[in-house]
Amino acid sequence: MKAQSHAVPSRKPSPSIVGITAAAVGGVAALASIASVVAVGAVARMVVTPAKQRQRDTEVLSLNRRRKTITLRATPDTILPGRYGMWFGQPERYLKLGPVLWRDRTSVTRRLESDEIGLPLHGRATFSGWYYQHPRELGLESESVRIQTPIGAAPAWLVPAENPRDTWVILVHGRGVGRGEPVRAVPVLRDAGFTTLNVSYRNDGDAPRSADGRYGLGATEWEDVDAAIDYALAAGARDVILMGWSMGGAISLQVALQGRNREAVRGIILESPVTDWNRVLVFQAEAESIPPIVRHGALAALGNPWGRRLTGLDAPLDLPSLDIVARSSELSVPILILHSDDDGFVPSSGSHALADARPDLVTLDIFQVARHTKLWNYDPDRWNRSIAGWLDKNFPRGA
Repeated sequence: MKAQSHAVPSRKPSPSIVGITAAAVGGVAALASIASVVAVGAVARMVVTPAKQRQRDTEVLSLNRRRKTITLRATPDTILPGRYGMWFGQPERYLKLGPVLWRDRTSVTRRLESDEIGLPLHGRATFSGWYYQHPRELGLESESVRIQTPIGAAPAWLVPAENPRDTWVILVHGRGVGRGEPVRAVPVLRDAGFTTLNVSYRNDGDAPRSADGRYGLGATEWEDVDAAIDYALAAGARDVILMGWSMGGAISLQVALQGRNREAVRGIILESPVTDWNRVLVFQAEAESIPPIVRHGALAALGNPWGRRLTGLDAPLDLPSLDIVARSSELSVPILILHSDDDGFVPSSGSHALADARPDLVTLDIFQVARHTKLWNYDPDRWNRSIAGWLDKNFPRGA
């Protein structure tokens, strides 16, 4: 007798199950897509949007009023040798910090060089490499002036040299800070006979706000520094040297390449400079573990018209034009670059690459332990010698 077959016929999912499954998969994909767009927009917007308040990146653990010391949570910045600054307290005050007195794995105690009266014993603070806030702290004559930029009058500090040359130095601060940053360069420049003009630029909190209120990463701010050259030339300067920190370096390089007054630029000094924004943004994204798809999307949003709704920019940024390494053949004046290989924010690889591309123009002074824009703080003697030596070589008196 033949065995009877008991095979179970195959069953197809009902239309309702198919529909539910497809909808679920599609919903997950849509949510993932929306999440990616939101992340791209957040990252791109963060790059070009001025911060409304300082990032409190430092923790004050204790304050010893009798000994005039302050103990901070140990970080790569707070443990650095040298003199620094810090915003702390309510209302917020700027404090000057002296050398490291003691440290262990988790904390560092420094000399407090400012009045401690009224300060809290602990809390959050913002660490700074400025040290000085205003030229008056140097005991030098200075004047507050206003530069007529394309979007309005921007304040600047003018510090005349005692035995002035007819070449001025225009000082350009970095992203998210102000004119206090370049003040530490005034003494070495003044001693060499250079009058300094310490400028502000759009959206930095001192100068007028642009229509979109966004940073141009050098692509728009250079117009304000170009206007500062107008001021210097009208006030008696024959030509200028530009000196920029971080994004101020990117701004200075744009002035030298495309400014109306580029023929008046005789030299450039750069500290911890941005020479290629793509390199910097990729470095920072990797440090923050931002996924490649978000990183690439943010860069695309910054550089394309469709990204304006995400970034708030009036016009997309031409990021390739901000790559000075790629445009190195267009440079024509001597450049001094001071950068630390442990920068932590703007990788020194861009400075190395520019020096390799133009060894005929670029003098590169590399520090090993100084972090971002804190080279003067870490070793002021070396920093001053480097600048003074470069000036003597390239701009000897009487030449």
